Parts: sequence; C-alpha cells; structure tokens
Amino acid sequence: MTLKASAADAKLEWIKSSYSTADGPDCVEVATALDHILVRDSKIPHGPRLALPPTTWTAFLPFVTDH
Repeated sequence: MTLKASAADAKLEWIKSSYSTADGPDCVEVATALDHILVRDSKIPHGPRLALPPTTWTAFLPFVTDH
C-alpha cells in the first residue's frame, strides 16, 4: 500500500539505511507506525511511502540484509 506523507510523519522516528552515507547516495528510511512498517525515499521525505504489514516486512528482510 502506498500512502501520502502526512502531518503525523513528524512524530515518527525515521531510521536511514546504513548504506546511506554523508558522501554517498541517499537511500531509504523506515519507521514503525501503529500497525505498519513505513518505507520512504530519503531524498523525498515528504513524498509517498510504502506501508507494509509487519509480516510482509519480516519476510522481506532476509532479501535485503547482509548474510
């Protein structure tokens, strides 16, 4: 599900990917909402974001984390 940014986003604690550096390209940020994990492009903090159920996020993580 894609959601538009809202005023409630200011209350969320967004965590930037460890692959983002001060010298390198921006990446993605994630935040935990009531019943979803939110994912957004760190270059567009007020742009659209994905809202994933926790079970989907958990299933996705093994494909994007270091092994």
